[in-house]
Amino acid sequence: MQEVQPYIHKVQYYETDKMGITHHSNYVRWMEEARVDYLSQIGWDYARLEEVGVISPVVGVDVRYKGSTAFSDAVTIVVKILECKGVRLKLSYEMKNEAGKTVCEATSEHCFINTEGRPIRLEKTQPDFYAALVEQMEGSGV
Repeated sequence: MQEVQPYIHKVQYYETDKMGITHHSNYVRWMEEARVDYLSQIGWDYARLEEVGVISPVVGVDVRYKGSTAFSDAVTIVVKILECKGVRLKLSYEMKNEAGKTVCEATSEHCFINTEGRPIRLEKTQPDFYAALVEQMEGSGV
């Protein structure tokens, strides 16, 4: 199993609101950044996925805010695979501030489609990618 390192996002000034805290919508963007980084670390970056004809749109997001962040804070994001069912993928995200306090917990759900927009079963069409996802899921103890 490939050991995946947490993703670290440094809060930018433009991501904050008039109160000086990070606007809530940015956490969803950070989920995407962390997901792209996670897939890249396990050898399946988005360029490779697109090259083999796999598209993975988001079909659901659930976000729970536990605290706030502000400009220049470093937010550490740990991504884990909760479910991998061939056609669907569910990921969890735990975001912590520099003090180690959880500021956000979230999940995202994705489906897999081909370039024509039809659902595909990864274990049949991309067995190596499917195996990498299952290995990560099983290795994370979820």
